Amino acid sequence: MIDILGLDSSIVEEITILPGINKFGEEEKFDKIVIKKGEIVSIVGPTGSGKSRFLADIEWGAQNDTPTKRTILVNGEPLDKKSRFSSSNSLVAQLSQNMNFIMDLSVYEFLEMHAKSRMVENIELIVEKIFKKANELAGEKFEMSTPVTSLSGGQSRALMIADTAILSTSPIVLIDEIENAGIDREKALELLVGEEKIVLMATHDPLLALMGDKRIIIKNGGIYKIMEVSEDEKAILGDLSKLDTIVQKLRDQLRAGDELKFKINELL
Repeated sequence: MIDILGLDSSIVEEITILPGINKFGEEEKFDKIVIKKGEIVSIVGPTGSGKSRFLADIEWGAQNDTPTKRTILVNGEPLDKKSRFSSSNSLVAQLSQNMNFIMDLSVYEFLEMHAKSRMVENIELIVEKIFKKANELAGEKFEMSTPVTSLSGGQSRALMIADTAILSTSPIVLIDEIENAGIDREKALELLVGEEKIVLMATHDPLLALMGDKRIIIKNGGIYKIMEVSEDEKAILGDLSKLDTIVQKLRDQLRAGDELKFKINELL
């Protein structure tokens, strides 16, 4: 996609996390964690355990200078100050569960402005692609003419996920709890990974956690365990996806004002 956009951006093949300490000052017990482009890693743990702090270390390219004392390497090398603190060419895009627009623009004007800022050659094509993908993710469709300030929370997140996947040059995407975002989570992850992003997501959702290639368990502010998704868990993911389909169809019935009819065979 970078070639299509005509942008010159450094290629991030992998990031490496070197151990630091937990909130009690105890050393994290792992050698290193390597995450390659196109991989999804879920970050799990109790509320307040340090998931957001872990994502912040990635975002800032920590060099033993954050409370956790972790070090982040990109392609095996530490980041220089320009790469760490540049606002114009950030290596990291962050998507949170709370996204609100304040600018008085239509969806088209917003996307066009962003495309122009990236010096895209075929603006109309890219804007149309982002708009189409965003509507595939959103629970309720919206128009190009819709003011961004009128978008629901789910629509806003759908738009920003599509925009980040297709137009953002940031090769690393951090997602903080999108399970309640009102979007198609599976399609969102497929879109991001399809653009060869490195995706790290903090989540409490077992469906999202099992969609990852591995998961990192956070406890007491430190990395407690790193787990690969097993074959047994992949089988569980299939069952969870079926249950999620049932719940989504029931949601659609509620939104349409229909009487709920819980017949599993018909819903599957």
